[in-house]
Amino acid sequence: MSPVSPWYVLLIALVAAERLAELVVARRNARWSLGRGGVMYGRGHYPWMVALHTGLLAGCLLEVWLADRPFVPGLGWPMLGLVLAAQGLRWWCVTTLGPQWNTQVIVVPGLPLVRRGPYRFGWLRHPNYVAVAVEGAALPLVHSAWLTALVFTLLNVPLMAVRLRCENAALATAATGSAAPGAGAETAA
Repeated sequence: MSPVSPWYVLLIALVAAERLAELVVARRNARWSLGRGGVMYGRGHYPWMVALHTGLLAGCLLEVWLADRPFVPGLGWPMLGLVLAAQGLRWWCVTTLGPQWNTQVIVVPGLPLVRRGPYRFGWLRHPNYVAVAVEGAALPLVHSAWLTALVFTLLNVPLMAVRLRCENAALATAATGSAAPGAGAETAA
């Protein structure tokens, strides 16, 4: 077992700091949304998302350290580029949605859907989840942690299916202006 390169530890630490910044923004935006009658949906899957994303960061470091994964420039540099592009897309989504963006599904009834920024492309309804998928595969591969990339991706697919079903139902409910049965409570998602 060789030590993990300091620059990779720094990269993972920066991504972790970015996640903490997301949580600060999400908490502020949740107060804004709930203060305007926002309804929270799908709280049951949220702890699993937190666990998966935390596991991604830990897995990146642990696999590189325990399995002695090398940095392969031909793989690592393009993957780093994808990680940076995913961060750019994520924050484009965050800034475009403004106070309506959140890590949880909170919909303020009566607000129109955002149709600018990355949301102007009708064929890509959830660009932030593209950023999540790309980052989840690319971040471990920066340092050849292929097992972490594979496990994250395999676990993320069913979790995103649940999340998308929940979010689409919540947005559809908000668009019709009707309250969903049990709105604000745990949903099946």
